[in-house]
Amino acid sequence: MDRKIIESSMIRSIGHDADSAILEIEFNNGAVWQYSDFSESTWYEFEGAVSQGKFFHSDIKGQYSESQVG
Repeated sequence: MDRKIIESSMIRSIGHDADSAILEIEFNNGAVWQYSDFSESTWYEFEGAVSQGKFFHSDIKGQYSESQVG
């Protein structure tokens, strides 16, 4: 999945596949996680957030099925 580099103290890059509704996040420690059933509208909210780290903690972490893929 293609990810784009972002400015964040905890996240290096983010990507979304609308067809499979998968969000992929690469954290600054090198870990890559995927989150299932992630809607395109939520992706645009996440991508456009002032702080993706805060959005992750408030709206993603613990709210989606997740798996570490890297």
